[in-house]
Amino acid sequence: MTRTYEDDLRLAHVIADQVDAMTMERFRALDLRVETKPDNTPVSDADRAAEEFIREQLRRARTRDAVVGEEYGAAGNGARRWIVDPIDGTKNFVRGVPVWATLIALADGEEVVVGLVSAPALGRRWWAAKGSGAWTGRSLSSATRLTVSGITDLADASFSYASLDGWEQRDKLDGFLDLSRRCYRTRGYGDFWSYMLVAEGAVDLAAEPELEVYDMAALVPIVTEAGGRFTSLDGTPGPWGGNAVATNGHLHDEVLVYLG
Repeated sequence: MTRTYEDDLRLAHVIADQVDAMTMERFRALDLRVETKPDNTPVSDADRAAEEFIREQLRRARTRDAVVGEEYGAAGNGARRWIVDPIDGTKNFVRGVPVWATLIALADGEEVVVGLVSAPALGRRWWAAKGSGAWTGRSLSSATRLTVSGITDLADASFSYASLDGWEQRDKLDGFLDLSRRCYRTRGYGDFWSYMLVAEGAVDLAAEPELEVYDMAALVPIVTEAGGRFTSLDGTPGPWGGNAVATNGHLHDEVLVYLG
């Protein structure tokens, strides 16, 4: 019998509903507290409170599952792992830019089987569970199914990226620029949003040269259930390779030639 993950997806929605209320209360708050982590990235009191809340809910509802989060690391050693980024796009969050989201994923072994991305300041949410398609909407009962684009030629493709610095640091800037020149359009939407636009068919490819697993895990099933591909720069499927290429599938192998 094929295992389904609908109950896990419903749990992710319930948790995200509550986290959205928490993070929106702190968004643009005058007393928001921001610190710099050892890796020189910012963290706010909202990031930490959101992850603490998610972990507590998962401890109660999924006692045997492990949890991996950006702010508090790994806990537990179950085969099932919830992978959480409480606020993806913290730099946007602390500056008052509405492009940020809570990412909640479930990995069963090495396969990510549930992904949810909730961006309350944009009024948007995206989700997917293995074998159930990818969706966007306000709730499970009010949703539109996602499908990637049918673009097959880079000359017609829209390419979304985060920044140029990472490509230069990895000595892959020339390939990135060559790919950009081949594409019809390039835009720096950045973070989770690039990949959700791929799943929606509004963008045809997105890539970043350096990411953590919690940045990517929730994105993978949404892109793939929408009909796309999500791999590392070396072509390995999933979020485990430290970087990401997501496409509508038609363009993927050609994109990897430039970025791999």
